[in-house]
Amino acid sequence: MGETDSVNHDEGRDAGGVDPGTERDDTEPTRPLTGQPSAPEAGQSWLPPLPARPGQHHAAPQHLTRTADRPAGAGVPWWMWVAVGGLALALGLFGGAVGALLVQGLVDETPGLVSDGLDGVDTVSTPPLPADNGSVTAVAQQLLPSTVQISAEFEGEAGGATGSGFVLDRQGHVITNNHVVEDAAEGDGPIEIVDEDGNRYDAEVVGRSPVYDLAVLFAAKATKLHPASLGASRVLRVGDGVVAIGSPLGLSSTVTAGIVSALDRPVTTGDSANDSSYINAVQTDAAINPGNSGGPLVDLKGQVVGVNSAIATTGGGFGGESGNIGVGFAIPIEQVQITADQILKTGEARYPVIGAQVQTGGREGDGARIDQVMPDTPAQAAGLRKDDVVTAVEGERVTDGIALIVAIRTHQPGETIEFTVVRDGEERTIKITLGSETG
Repeated sequence: MGETDSVNHDEGRDAGGVDPGTERDDTEPTRPLTGQPSAPEAGQSWLPPLPARPGQHHAAPQHLTRTADRPAGAGVPWWMWVAVGGLALALGLFGGAVGALLVQGLVDETPGLVSDGLDGVDTVSTPPLPADNGSVTAVAQQLLPSTVQISAEFEGEAGGATGSGFVLDRQGHVITNNHVVEDAAEGDGPIEIVDEDGNRYDAEVVGRSPVYDLAVLFAAKATKLHPASLGASRVLRVGDGVVAIGSPLGLSSTVTAGIVSALDRPVTTGDSANDSSYINAVQTDAAINPGNSGGPLVDLKGQVVGVNSAIATTGGGFGGESGNIGVGFAIPIEQVQITADQILKTGEARYPVIGAQVQTGGREGDGARIDQVMPDTPAQAAGLRKDDVVTAVEGERVTDGIALIVAIRTHQPGETIEFTVVRDGEERTIKITLGSETG
């Protein structure tokens, strides 16, 4: 976690990457359709597990012409054409080789990028522990060597933000939350990862996703660290045991245990429309505090099932910052893998959009009301209209605007998904092919 930010649920958000809508006096606040979670009850706020603060340009095509009174090649010896052809072939091969070297040079100058994404790095997916393991001690022994502390510049102070992360592969990539390293990344400030033994490694950001609150770091000298085994959140059941590992309040290599207390919980974090993230979260009562952000949530087989990202708070807490009250949220590992794969390939992450705005201020629980449909967007092309109420996505119930944004973001750009919509009292289905934005 980094510093905890309260969520502002009164700002507009587009469910498809459109800028937030302007607030109006005669209607509820809207958010761009991407999917958000229900607002917290009065007196509560969702907080990112805050970083704890220690004190080619293309040439126009050329057009070749022939003169009408002279057939092509007239008067030119045959051997000359052979020579020209051979020279052209040699130049082509040479140019191709030079081009390949230039491209490879560009790749080499971008540390951490991998053209094949996750397929091009050495990750681990075999459970290190048996399925019937019930020992938190065994989980801790397996995962502590794969969990790191993140120290990043914040507001000009080196190490001003601390969070957590886990080792993704044997090539030196580490997963953490965007909000842990965001300030350092924007200011080109120093970032370090610290392993279980206290060894420090300089790291840099390969890419970030504010939308999913994820970041991939690269530490060139950290190739001997042990990758964590990647599991699956979709097989979790409420009541399953889980373990959170990280550096809460700057206390490195801290282990807390609990259960999965809810699944598919729509949650939004951040205190403005510009920095909000939307999570279809795994909820847990394992203690998560500022500094836990970016650390792994692990099942009892020793596999990462999520990235700890947010907590619910009623205010107050240790050191003047809000702390654990037994309600924490983790980004499902499936989304982590999708976003990491995109970042490794291109340095950027993409998320799905439909191009509409949705009301998020109401709490009726009967669906998400569309406040505006933008022109030339997937939503308009599919026939979605203002005042339509979306009650389900792919058959899964949608209770409000936040839930709709989250539901959309669990899919990928280019997918065609089915919306159940109520219009003028009649239910109908609309299929929308999701667009794409970078973020």
